[in-house]
Amino acid sequence: MASVIGRVSPWRQTAWDWRAAGNFIFGGSGAGLLFIAAIVAGPGYPVQALLGMTLVAAGLLCVWAEIGRPWRALNVFRHAQTSWMTREALVAPLLFAAGASAALLGGGFPAWIAAALGLTYCYCQARMLHAGRGIPAWRHGYVVPLMLITGCTEGAGWCVATQVLLDARRALAWLPWILAALLVARVLTFAGYRAALARSGAPRSALTVLRDVHWPLAVLDIGAALAAIGAVIAAVSWIAAIAGVVAVLAGALLKFTIVVRAAFNQGFTLARLPDRGSGSTGPAVKPGW
Repeated sequence: MASVIGRVSPWRQTAWDWRAAGNFIFGGSGAGLLFIAAIVAGPGYPVQALLGMTLVAAGLLCVWAEIGRPWRALNVFRHAQTSWMTREALVAPLLFAAGASAALLGGGFPAWIAAALGLTYCYCQARMLHAGRGIPAWRHGYVVPLMLITGCTEGAGWCVATQVLLDARRALAWLPWILAALLVARVLTFAGYRAALARSGAPRSALTVLRDVHWPLAVLDIGAALAAIGAVIAAVSWIAAIAGVVAVLAGALLKFTIVVRAAFNQGFTLARLPDRGSGSTGPAVKPGW
């Protein structure tokens, strides 16, 4: 009986590993940086735009490294009508073109185009994760706003950190307040995601992984939010920079947890437990839930 249960219980998928998580971590934060940097419109925008594009490129490089036959990567452009990964790949060249133009011009209208494309890129990533129907932690609808909010939060973290290096006075004006608000929003959205996932049903192993990381992430986010606000009140720019770095690292931990560590499939449901011989079969079971 134990051998039967062991073969039908949920197990962690292995198709997407740290390289797939790297695409979400780097690509999402880079796209979020392009979005937030356009709103801030600071004198350091060219540097922030170049950094955002570099992060997106690093994420795409992670995907390229994950492909079993990397020289066939161009095939990703062939399924725009069905694949969110294809749509992400189609948005990327437009994002690079708009970001490069905005960096050369120092912002302006191209920066807003790059911001819209950055948000679109984050949305494609979120929907790509949501399309993984065999993984309960991915397929829940709450994962889409969670990925969008954490991408913007990480972008704000990068923006604060770079703005402190480039123009500390402007960085301490109102940008840390945006970061603090996004950090609180991420805490609440992650809590809502966990609660909704538990209600809709998910493997116990996935729920345990998410539970174990919930409070460390909440402490990091709330602590960074308080530090960002304290930096404004005390006019200490380096505290704001640390808050930005913590926001980025906590977002990376959140994405790695969802993409890799909590990625248990749904296993199998047995309508009846098998029984050898002429005895009656047992009741239905759904192990691991």
